[in-house]
Amino acid sequence: MNENAIFKALADPTRRAIFDKLVNGRMNATALRAGIDISQPAMSQHLAVLRDARLVREARQGRFVNYEVDPQGLSLMLSWLAKYHAFWPERINALNHLLKDMDQ
Repeated sequence: MNENAIFKALADPTRRAIFDKLVNGRMNATALRAGIDISQPAMSQHLAVLRDARLVREARQGRFVNYEVDPQGLSLMLSWLAKYHAFWPERINALNHLLKDMDQ
């Protein structure tokens, strides 16, 4: 799994909304659909994409399936972002200096 699948999965606003709901804790597909105007089959497809990107995992309890954020996908995303962490403070400082010079 790579970061391309993660960002492709999160590019869709409906999947981002689903993921945002799951950040608050484990939920089933019916609870996830609340407030999102999509069918059950569409919800299943969105969950499959999030699962394939390892952003979401499912936990079966009898005949019920609950979904939760998968830390493995988050760690991949954080690893990707960490590569750019040092880049931004340097650029922001340079921009601040440029703006100060322009004000004078």
